[in-house]
Amino acid sequence: MASVSSAGPSPGMSADGAKVNMAFIAAIVAVATIGGFMFGYDSGVINGTQEGLEKAFSLSKLGTGLNVGAILLGCAAGAFAAGRLADVWGRRTVMIVAALLFLVSALGTGASHTSLVFIAFRLIGGLGVGAASVLCPVYISEVTPANIRGRLSSVQQIMIITGLTGAFVANYILAHTAGSSTAPFWLGLPAWRWMFWMQTIPAAIFFFSLLSIPESPRYLVAKGKEAEAEKILSRLFGAGQGAGKVAEIRASLATDHHKPKLADLLDPTTKKVRLIVWAGLILAVFQQLVGINIVFYYGSVLWQSVGFTEDDSLKINILSGALSILACLATIAVIDKIGRKPLLLIGSAGMAVTLGILTWCFSTATTVDGSLHLAAGTGPIALFAANAYVVFFNLSWGPVMWVMLGEMFPNQMRGSALAVAGFAQWIANFAISVSFPALAAISLPMTYGFYAVSALVSYFLVQKLVHETRGKELEAMEG
Repeated sequence: MASVSSAGPSPGMSADGAKVNMAFIAAIVAVATIGGFMFGYDSGVINGTQEGLEKAFSLSKLGTGLNVGAILLGCAAGAFAAGRLADVWGRRTVMIVAALLFLVSALGTGASHTSLVFIAFRLIGGLGVGAASVLCPVYISEVTPANIRGRLSSVQQIMIITGLTGAFVANYILAHTAGSSTAPFWLGLPAWRWMFWMQTIPAAIFFFSLLSIPESPRYLVAKGKEAEAEKILSRLFGAGQGAGKVAEIRASLATDHHKPKLADLLDPTTKKVRLIVWAGLILAVFQQLVGINIVFYYGSVLWQSVGFTEDDSLKINILSGALSILACLATIAVIDKIGRKPLLLIGSAGMAVTLGILTWCFSTATTVDGSLHLAAGTGPIALFAANAYVVFFNLSWGPVMWVMLGEMFPNQMRGSALAVAGFAQWIANFAISVSFPALAAISLPMTYGFYAVSALVSYFLVQKLVHETRGKELEAMEG
């Protein structure tokens, strides 16, 4: 099917002018993006609980890093497994499993009384986060029209940030009401435990909502369930559209009709990893090398280390979350008009500059009684640069990376490519997050300098390797 023009058809029409069922599409996208909310909430809930964890488990700085970062190893395993299982069990089924993992993790982490048990339950939560991170965007891309796919897929990032912000708000309210994150709250238990238990509410909503949405029609065609896929596609894209869509999807699969497998990532002629897979890996890894999750995982600790109170630092987290949502809304407004690649380039340039400013600000800090103190007048500059950095990230790499991973790969290899890219993304996330406490203790300017250089390098890699996908049907993606 031909790609749309820059203007494109109206949101209620598909690329060929057929009327689509926007109410149905919006409903199932809304359900799928709750996975993004859970992704954000489970990732962000740790921010504000570190003091409680350190006291409860007598943790060293390295121990804190391992307890905070443990979820990320689970995320890597969950992303890889989900990408592969999605081709076997289906996108919806694996998301249902992820919702159950969120519930188990929320209950277990709040009840943990040893570091080992806590890490085990965070790993379980990580399996759910990893699965949601790769399957929610790909599910959305597989049930939406090409001309508005970018906008609807970008909602995933808004929900991730909403989940992060929701965790920050809940943590702030609990800590503020109790007096601190370590003070007794309901049932005489410390507030930080209730921060984890609050997650059971959205996890339950996600589970029951998933029971109401259909399976991805592209998965169904790959499994030979064409009649079921045609029924869903007709409901999505209009009566009479289903059969044609099924034919297009069938034609985009391997000519020998073999089941999707990891070997599809290799060029059949050269036996080397396809260039499109390398492009996906670069997007996945560099989204983490710019250090964004340091702001989310260690934000409260970082701001306290440079002179802000715990109460103020939690408020700063909420401000960062609100700015992130506004930036994502801007992305939704323009991503299907100007494309994915320009946004990535703008983000890389903006992050390189703002991270450079943060590096300079932290270079002026002095250590007094073991605590960092910024030079006079640099605190507001650091705060402005940090929030500007967050805006640039969420205007670009935050939503666009997930949009592109969900749409850039051909149907035959999408599950396998997502498995590999998702695994790489979370391993990079783990490396950056776990190393931060130790690296920051050595040199905070050096640490932020690395993030700045990574942002600069990402600009040139995007220019060289990333190709625009705006307006292209999934069946037209080339490997």
